[in-house]
Amino acid sequence: MYLYFLLCFALAMLVHELGHLVAARLCRVPASELGLGWGRRLWSFHWRGVEYKLHLLPIGAYVRLDVKELQRRPLSQQVFVLMAGILVNLSFATLAPTSIFGLMNLLLAVTNLLPLYQQDGWKCGMVFLRAVMNRKSALVEWTFTIAGGAVSLFLFAAQAIRHL
Repeated sequence: MYLYFLLCFALAMLVHELGHLVAARLCRVPASELGLGWGRRLWSFHWRGVEYKLHLLPIGAYVRLDVKELQRRPLSQQVFVLMAGILVNLSFATLAPTSIFGLMNLLLAVTNLLPLYQQDGWKCGMVFLRAVMNRKSALVEWTFTIAGGAVSLFLFAAQAIRHL
């Protein structure tokens, strides 16, 4: 049963990252790599300019985008690329609402919306802050990062207390 949960979660992470990759392709943002898991590489292949990798530990996934090229895109395209993974997860959660796979997609989408460091919600917040200010500001970005983390932890704690 745990293996099934892990497989569903790994598949949800994979479709999340594929969402980012497809959106990046649509916006002509280069991507060099898509990986599932961390640690030692078990298997990889190249296809259409992207190296696809499977790593030893099936925890986490990533797509390596050309960030400088992404930042040259209009704000709408940047947000589209950053939110595409969440949109794909929400789509799968809607298509399979009563399944473990649907639940894993919903959990992944919701947690990625939070402004936690390096989550998609945080990345979109940074894009908006930079657009509004028309520049980078370390003080503003660190304040957003710390405040976003505090809000996220508060939401997790409130949810945990509610279920006691």
